[in-house]
Amino acid sequence: MTERLYYHDSFLYEFDATVQGAVSDAERSALILDRTAFYPTGGGQVFDTGWIMADQHKLRVAEVAEQEDIILHYLGNAVALEKGTRVHGLIDVDRRRDHMQQHSGQHVLSAAFVRLFNMATVSFHMGADYCSIDLDTKSLSAEQVQAAEALANDVVMENRPVAIRFVTQEEARELGLRKLPPMEKDRLRLIDIRGFDLTACGGTHVGDTGQIGCILLRKTEKVKQGWRVEFVCGKRAVATARRDYATLTEAASLFSSHLWDVPQQIKKTQEESRMSRKSREQLLEELADLQAARLLAETPESGGRKVVIRTYLDRDLTFIKLLAQRLVRQSAQVVALLASTSGPPALVFAESTGLPFDMGALMKEALAQLGGRGGGSKEMAQGGPGKVEGLEEFLTALAQRSGLG
Repeated sequence: MTERLYYHDSFLYEFDATVQGAVSDAERSALILDRTAFYPTGGGQVFDTGWIMADQHKLRVAEVAEQEDIILHYLGNAVALEKGTRVHGLIDVDRRRDHMQQHSGQHVLSAAFVRLFNMATVSFHMGADYCSIDLDTKSLSAEQVQAAEALANDVVMENRPVAIRFVTQEEARELGLRKLPPMEKDRLRLIDIRGFDLTACGGTHVGDTGQIGCILLRKTEKVKQGWRVEFVCGKRAVATARRDYATLTEAASLFSSHLWDVPQQIKKTQEESRMSRKSREQLLEELADLQAARLLAETPESGGRKVVIRTYLDRDLTFIKLLAQRLVRQSAQVVALLASTSGPPALVFAESTGLPFDMGALMKEALAQLGGRGGGSKEMAQGGPGKVEGLEEFLTALAQRSGLG
């Protein structure tokens, strides 16, 4: 069993210990110490990192994990230390302080949602960039989010003491914990935010709520078990706000507008883009109509029908498909074999309603020789050929072999 020093003092950044053993596999090795201040992943909080000093060795602790009652310190550089070796542990202070701010902020935020709206936290996640809690609720409004954020930051500003204490399961049932954990241990470690929140937790926490710094809620989304709220605390909140501000400032400069006008400018740009796209689509349809009429006028009739074969170097699939539709609509006796080499190569075959040919089968025949994939119905099919050299000549020969006209 490893003695967990962080249970009693989250601000303990250095400690002495004795090696009890080691485990290893093909990829990495881990030390087992008799006592440690390194926090292992658990309860939504990620592990500490740091160093273990032994004689002339400085070993990087890259990950910390819990295995039953043993803490495993996975090393970034493998060095064999004999059982009984005395070592000195150094915690990565910045990482530990960040984790204390995020985890303590989560306790305050979760308690705020319970106090204001009776929304219980069902899970907590601490990521590298942001943290999140999942709330047991069917709905969550922006006003509720803002109210919970305001109350949480009031508690931070009040600088309430955050105490650690240990109680039995019996005592815990009488104390009114925000969330009572499964009855697995005889004694529970409680985090007590004076007059605001009391809950069982094994993580590292600040000494006073003022050390959280601030709590910033950023995003909400509906998830399977309720609503997810993303947030950041302390120095991470400052860094996030700075990054957000820099992004908005750059966006504002691109629009030559004030920072607060960016959303309106985006809406204006989206509307202009929508109108421009609609105008382009209308022009493309008009062009396809004119092109279809011209092609039908200049294509001679053969066998009672017109066979239009064209390859376009500067038009894409969208246009040739639109053109094929216009051709078969403008004439009751037309077959269109169209190709495009602008962007991904494309083929579109179409025939007027009532003609006896099968465009889907013809497309499969063409792609069997050209390579590629495609398919379609009797009256229209499309595909992407693998070869494009001599495409128009190929389509002409295909039309002749198939008896199209």
